[in-house]
Amino acid sequence: MNPIKIAENIYWVGAIDWDVRDFHGYSTNRGSTYNAFLIMGEKITLIDTVKKSMKADLIARISEIVDPGKIDYIVVNHVEMDHSGSLPDMVELIKPEKIFCSTMGQKALIQHFHREDWPYEVVVPGQDLDLGGKTLAFMETRMLHWPDSMFTYVKEDKILFSSDAFGMHLGTSERFDDQIDPSILMEELTKYYANILTLYSPLVKKLIAKIKESGLEIKMIAPDHGVVWRSNPMMAIDAYDRWSRNEGKGNAMIIYDTMWHSTELMAKEVANGLQDEGISVKLYNLRYNHRSDVMKEVLDASAIILGCPTLNNGLLPRMAGFLMYMRGLRPTNKIGAAFGSFGWSGEAVKLLNEAMTEMKFDLIDDGIKVKYVPETSDLANCAALGHKIGQALKAKK
Repeated sequence: MNPIKIAENIYWVGAIDWDVRDFHGYSTNRGSTYNAFLIMGEKITLIDTVKKSMKADLIARISEIVDPGKIDYIVVNHVEMDHSGSLPDMVELIKPEKIFCSTMGQKALIQHFHREDWPYEVVVPGQDLDLGGKTLAFMETRMLHWPDSMFTYVKEDKILFSSDAFGMHLGTSERFDDQIDPSILMEELTKYYANILTLYSPLVKKLIAKIKESGLEIKMIAPDHGVVWRSNPMMAIDAYDRWSRNEGKGNAMIIYDTMWHSTELMAKEVANGLQDEGISVKLYNLRYNHRSDVMKEVLDASAIILGCPTLNNGLLPRMAGFLMYMRGLRPTNKIGAAFGSFGWSGEAVKLLNEAMTEMKFDLIDDGIKVKYVPETSDLANCAALGHKIGQALKAKK
């Protein structure tokens, strides 16, 4: 249960969750970590805790460095239970002099644990905390992604403890970005942003601008999930900057479900039309692709084309569920179109269009409905829809 030194007198003491595969609807196929950090100043300080079930790992790693009872302060950057679940037990064990948190953090801690008697110390943005050898500064990051969220910055080491920002669900024994395949890093960073932070992109955009304008020097980013960015923290910052602007890559996604393959045939013809226009396109059948993996691709897509047959005057359940999930994340600046087959009523295309209109997609067509099995002329119309979308994408560049 070895702790990992990330800088002089600063250690990772968190926990690795090898088995978690679902994070409130987001598939975590590579597991996750719950990162906590110990700063050995004159005032020994614990930055965040871990999920309740992982408390023993946290205590064991701390104990390799110091008796937990000698810790003076706890900093709570984020109150969500994967980072605070073990906090009541740790407060009982440590009996800290102070628990530092944001204004909303104090409210959330009381609402979670009903302990108004804890020694809360509400921090002020820009406030310095001298630990003796280490100086902490705090930055409120409200709604990234909870009201209580904040960053903590170690001035001497230029380390940003960034709560859930710049993190990823990745269970690994390696602790640093330069120890992981860069393609895996980007895949998991993208998936995390797409499924957790897309909704808050306007706030992310402001935060990145604030960081850049302030000239804050960041040598290392230590998030609450995944690896510590010690070699290339700008990789994460630049990616967030790009995603917050909702700038697609000029490509298209066709997301569909199908009953007896008629909608699938239509999807493939739409894709053919897009390819004829020189547009990169990916097809995602919701029967085989998890919604959180699909959302990872939505993040960078410039066009979203939805296909679904009509079932009971509505949508197939997988498409209905995906739309609810995507609407909650509110991706923006997308071209949209819809298609689908039907037997007798044919409401699916109308419902898909309504959902995309609600998300403020730029619909370029009323959509295509085909009764039962598409004929050659129907498939030609689908290809024409692909051409139309492709031309719109090229005009948008």
